[in-house]
Amino acid sequence: MSDLLRFATAGSVDDGKSTLIGRLLYDSKSVFQDQLESVERTSADRGDDYTNLALLTDGLRAEREQGITIDVAYRYFSTPVRSFIVADTPGHVQYTRNMVTGASTADLALVLVDARKGVLEQTRRHAALSALLRVPHLVLAVNKMDLVGYDDEVFDDVVTQFAAVAEELRSRFGAHPEVTAIPMAALPGDNVVHRSERMSWYQGPALLEHLEQVSVERDHGEQRPARFPVQYVIRPMSTERPDYRGYAGTVASGTLRVGDEVVALPSGRRTTVAGLDTFDGPLEAAVARQAVTVRLAEELDVSRGDMLVAADAPPAAVSQLQATVCWMADAPLRAGSKVLLKHTTRTVKAMVTGLAERLDVATLGSEPVDELRLNDIGRVSLRTASPLAVDAYADDRTTGAFILLDEATGTTLGAGMVDAS
Repeated sequence: MSDLLRFATAGSVDDGKSTLIGRLLYDSKSVFQDQLESVERTSADRGDDYTNLALLTDGLRAEREQGITIDVAYRYFSTPVRSFIVADTPGHVQYTRNMVTGASTADLALVLVDARKGVLEQTRRHAALSALLRVPHLVLAVNKMDLVGYDDEVFDDVVTQFAAVAEELRSRFGAHPEVTAIPMAALPGDNVVHRSERMSWYQGPALLEHLEQVSVERDHGEQRPARFPVQYVIRPMSTERPDYRGYAGTVASGTLRVGDEVVALPSGRRTTVAGLDTFDGPLEAAVARQAVTVRLAEELDVSRGDMLVAADAPPAAVSQLQATVCWMADAPLRAGSKVLLKHTTRTVKAMVTGLAERLDVATLGSEPVDELRLNDIGRVSLRTASPLAVDAYADDRTTGAFILLDEATGTTLGAGMVDAS
């Protein structure tokens, strides 16, 4: 089991996302004393008659004053079992791009539903974004059970509503996330860190217990074909090792082993892995998300932006691609727009050659459009100045993803996912 889990929270406004994460941090003893004192002071200033744990994640001044989350707030905590990175994402529709940012690297999505309200349009939207981004695990957190008398029938009804949504997402996106439903009450702490005696009818784990147990090794791509984007070429030119030449980077997916045959893209030259070096010494194998320096049997012309891939299962090297793009800029995206496209460690010039449709993530419908505006998600055709070694995003969330940048400023304009060919 991986010792790090990244998860993103989402849900409708006022479902209690920030309160839940605050309770998770507090009950797992991951809050420093000065942080707690600051939250207690702010709670008193706001007139709250309790310590508002939501303020632990609502870090921006504007968020604290308005009582809403308007940006992605990242928090880090650990238990004896594993470490966690939490992305508390906004619930408002105008911050769709923030949800995409927070969920893009998540192993698990935590979708909150107010037990009193059931599944709403925002619930559908956030579940759809999680499916679109291929987040492999999803927790349906039915919150505020204390306000419905901890009634198991209310919980069962919400689970049934969400099951219908999940089936729609499977049909639309072909995504099959593992869904776990947990009844909870974040404000008093029921089923957040400790199992609640008030819901004895629920036999499953508390939230933290589930987060500690969920396995994500397969999701990290260790079973997929090897992909190694080269980040830096190491040639120390020292007297001790004058002939040393290594290629530093992080394994994007699959497993690299000494002796494996690989192809260097885009050149297409073949060779074998002669060695895998780390700060702690040599390895026989390196897996997804592991940083290593690769030595090759032959001296090839390989530089930053190139990719070493499994010789028996190379990705397509393409200059034209279809992709689903979340647009994050105020100025709209239109056919003919020129951008920079950053894919793993490679950045190339690109032009938008066409826009096919805009996706409505709430209804899962689509409509033809001439432009994508801020927070829109749509299917786009792109042509790049030089070939890129890409996989479909449905197959590989690392080599199937890219970002679009402004040519002049380098500002991020959009995030893209390569569609299956």
